[in-house]
Amino acid sequence: MISVEEASHLIDQNSLPIREIETLSVSSSLGRVLAKSLKAPLSLPNFRQSAMDGYAVSLHKDLSYRVVGEVQTGDPSNIELKVGECVRIYTGAAVPDSANAVVIQEKVKRIDHNILLETTPKAGQNIRAIGSQVKAGSLCLDKGQLLNPAGLGFIQSLGIESVEVIRQPKVSIIVTGNELTPPGSPLEPGKIYESNSTLLKSALQQKGITPQLVTQTKDTLEGTQAIIEKAEQESDVVLISGGISVGDYDFVGKALENKNVKTIFYRVKQRPGKPLLFGQKDTTFFFALPGNPASTLSCFYIYVSPLLDRLMGLETTGLNRMKLPIAHSYRSDEPRALFLKARVQNEKVQILDSQSSSMLISFAKANALVYIPENGLDLKALDPVEILLLPNGLIH
Repeated sequence: MISVEEASHLIDQNSLPIREIETLSVSSSLGRVLAKSLKAPLSLPNFRQSAMDGYAVSLHKDLSYRVVGEVQTGDPSNIELKVGECVRIYTGAAVPDSANAVVIQEKVKRIDHNILLETTPKAGQNIRAIGSQVKAGSLCLDKGQLLNPAGLGFIQSLGIESVEVIRQPKVSIIVTGNELTPPGSPLEPGKIYESNSTLLKSALQQKGITPQLVTQTKDTLEGTQAIIEKAEQESDVVLISGGISVGDYDFVGKALENKNVKTIFYRVKQRPGKPLLFGQKDTTFFFALPGNPASTLSCFYIYVSPLLDRLMGLETTGLNRMKLPIAHSYRSDEPRALFLKARVQNEKVQILDSQSSSMLISFAKANALVYIPENGLDLKALDPVEILLLPNGLIH
């Protein structure tokens, strides 16, 4: 058995970004990673732009100016102003070359075709200079940049229609177990409804990944080997839920060995999720996850998610970590590290009930995991404790 830190290090050490590149439209690139650095094909803004609704003036010593026209957003700036003249102008409109300041309309008193200013404006006031956001030909986004909504809007504002991004990881999900019944079917004695496929599929979708294959197999060596072979052929990562412990009907470990998958580590000193296997064959990675739902999801967030980030070209250390005061006392003498479902509220951490690895109800209510290192801690109320923030977990 290895430590949590050793397991994370081995995953990081054995994974590299996917080298394949694909070209996508900008509108289809949310959550993807730039494969090449991006240079600006034009300056932003590419003309002198008004930052306010008001008046573009050709400065002189007087506070009075004569209004000789209007420039709306989208109009060309072909009005030639003489000293002491101005035009009515709107936010985003092109400032005439002969204007050297824009005065906000709230600071102006207009009388027919003349305006009176409160104070003398400064040259360049309220004018966005050409290239003030980015200059043509300059490097504007680096290789490895995660494309968020702002990034996509910025790229499209440069007139770029498509970008080169790292290919998404191809992931397959295999769920094992004779006891599993699909929802909607009658539940026979000794059976349970299968949920881990939806759990893992949803966790992947949070990362913008749609699995290649989602399938279920019975607890037989032959069936397990066959479905692993099928998944391997079309996947960068294969997630197998269940069948990795030491029971008489746990065939996943043997099936992986028979398919020549190299085990990088098996079993981690943690709860939940001790019987976790990480392996590799050629360029395909395998995670054999514990079958209990809370164990499956914990292992996904702590180990699978960072690997997927690495494959997508992201530098990652996993879930965001921080320290906050615990709302109550807590003591653990366990030799294993613990990942406890918790809720952060009012800047304090509350460890939830129902921590069993078979229970998802606490996970459904949690927005964080409390990390208790090996050999435990003795915490008093308001002592700081390390937490891992769950994806999309809102903190109140």
